[in-house]
Amino acid sequence: MDEKFYSNIKIVDSIQKDGFKVEILECNHLKGSKDAALAEDLFYIRNAGMSLKMVKVTLEDSGLITESGALYFHKGCIDCVSNIGGVGGLAKKLIKSKLTSESTFKPIYKGTGEIFLEPSFSHYIIMNLENESIVVDKGIFYCCEQGMEIGVASQKNLSSGLLGGEGWFQTQISGTGAVVLEIPIPMEEVLKYELNNERIQVDGNFTLLRSGAVAFSVQRSSKKLLGSMTSGEGLLQTFEGTGHVWIAPTQPVYNRLKYNGIPQMGSAGKNIDNSS
Repeated sequence: MDEKFYSNIKIVDSIQKDGFKVEILECNHLKGSKDAALAEDLFYIRNAGMSLKMVKVTLEDSGLITESGALYFHKGCIDCVSNIGGVGGLAKKLIKSKLTSESTFKPIYKGTGEIFLEPSFSHYIIMNLENESIVVDKGIFYCCEQGMEIGVASQKNLSSGLLGGEGWFQTQISGTGAVVLEIPIPMEEVLKYELNNERIQVDGNFTLLRSGAVAFSVQRSSKKLLGSMTSGEGLLQTFEGTGHVWIAPTQPVYNRLKYNGIPQMGSAGKNIDNSS
């Protein structure tokens, strides 16, 4: 790529393997506006710390699986391959899409060249899986190397499905290769835990991912009903075992700010009642 293109763009993360390279590109600031009103918006965007990002993938006789509609443009000898798999495959994909909130069709791009996915103000992370699986929050899968399996993980018990906040099914990514996830907060605000036959309990629905070997359930904050009542907490998402658990503790804060604003937020994130 022309070096001039990179004068206002930096690479914030990357993984390179045989025949496959993925990079997260970040635009330092947008400065091409000729409209004064738009320039004001861009000024606030820049001062708020927001930046435009884009995922670039370089293929050398390899392949990429993406979310539907993610493609921006590509250069080189690259073809889009259908992965419907006949009538039976189509039925399975429709069911999986309904269960996990992921798109029904995930295009596969194969060949040699460069692929650019849609720019956005989102946050992206790259993970490299080695013959393992992860279970991720609904809708955050973005793209991965060809050959990996994007499947469905079902909750193991009634309480997890009904009360866990994740529904009965989540997206499971399995295999060996690089995976890009589109997450709701910056990576700097993600807490990454390595459990060693340990347990984490979360009061809310803000866990991004877990290793496939980590068990998920819903439990009371105290084994005794009186203890749950006096602690002020109720049911907790519980993760037990050995593996990764990534938590996004600031995600609920952003959601409350978005819908309630700063004046409506009190201590411990509770809403203030200003009626009195």
